[in-house]
Amino acid sequence: MNPSGPGWINKFGEVVINKAGVYSDFSTLYESLKNNGFVYGINVRIPSFITIEHKPSEDEMAKINLVSALYFTYSLERRETSFDDFVETIFTFYKELNVSQISFLNKILTGSKTSAQLEKLIDSRVYLEDNVISRTFNSIITNSLLFIDVLTLRHYLRGGDKIREHAQKLEYLAINITYHALNAKEKNKSDEKLSQLFAASLSFIDDDESHFDGSYREVLLTNYSPWENQYFLDVASLTVWEDYSLDYKESEFIYGIGKDMGFPEDQIAKSLEDITIFFKKNVQNISFLKDTNMAVQFYDSMSKVVNKLILRNSKRLQKELSESKELVYLISKGAVKDLSADEKKKIQDQLVDVFKSVPSLAIFLLPGGAVLLPIFIKLIPALLPSSFDENRVAKKDKNTPEKPL
Repeated sequence: MNPSGPGWINKFGEVVINKAGVYSDFSTLYESLKNNGFVYGINVRIPSFITIEHKPSEDEMAKINLVSALYFTYSLERRETSFDDFVETIFTFYKELNVSQISFLNKILTGSKTSAQLEKLIDSRVYLEDNVISRTFNSIITNSLLFIDVLTLRHYLRGGDKIREHAQKLEYLAINITYHALNAKEKNKSDEKLSQLFAASLSFIDDDESHFDGSYREVLLTNYSPWENQYFLDVASLTVWEDYSLDYKESEFIYGIGKDMGFPEDQIAKSLEDITIFFKKNVQNISFLKDTNMAVQFYDSMSKVVNKLILRNSKRLQKELSESKELVYLISKGAVKDLSADEKKKIQDQLVDVFKSVPSLAIFLLPGGAVLLPIFIKLIPALLPSSFDENRVAKKDKNTPEKPL
């Protein structure tokens, strides 16, 4: 499966159609999504039964985790696994949710309800920025409050009304709990980044309308959904534990808010223990905690983007490069000795021709795109022949045994 290429939703449907029993109830689904980081808004892995040839980026993991969470919430609530019915339900849900007034999203919701349109819809929910360039300059890549979509879908499938108002309430409580949890501790740079991550992810309310005056506790006391409250408790635990310490004031806040929501002390302690284990296992993979200078951060971000573009377009690039023997020769030569100015100019001109033939690589043709060429050249050896389409949905033969994914 290639979650950055067309057709991945259909491939996802093929993968999960026989996985209905993976999660016996919402509790097991929630724990899995928490271990994957999706509940925390920090995606570090995807469900184990989904295979991706290339190492997925954080935004790709967010897309897969979001669709997985929505699909299995749907299948648990409706007790059915029809993927076509799921797609139809998700379009209706997001249309009623009225998640955005952006014309692009409205066009998706009012157009044909296809898997290709669903891919665009999922992209619109995951990404906080509109284009690849802005994402590379911004460490905030994915929407960190996506689990609110899942909780709101569950409310919707259970016959709940006024779903946009419900989503607004969940977002209001989540951002307030984060804000007051941060105020219960001595702030550091990571806290500021975490706060920015949540604030930038708001979809239903404005940051300046959140009213951080403490009145959210009254709303919280009347919120009787156990899984919504569990989410709020885990968000609070995430906020106070990211610096690997918990002082008396922070502990008082967590246990106070946990008791307000009706949780026993052992369940509150488990929430803190879970986030502790999560950070210990994944600290090196959590991008917003890495304190690197701007130059290193820029190069790392650009390398990830270029690497992803190359790998996702490897077949077309192989074909184009095979027809540019002089280009391959010059790149190989440049790996062992310095090239002349004319040879460097030839490489640049011929690469531009290659990029023009692959629309996804238009990033290189933009002003300043030439600075990416060394990264591209460095990653060219990663191009390997591929004999299959990652998102091709196999046509099943009734007489042919199913192959493992």
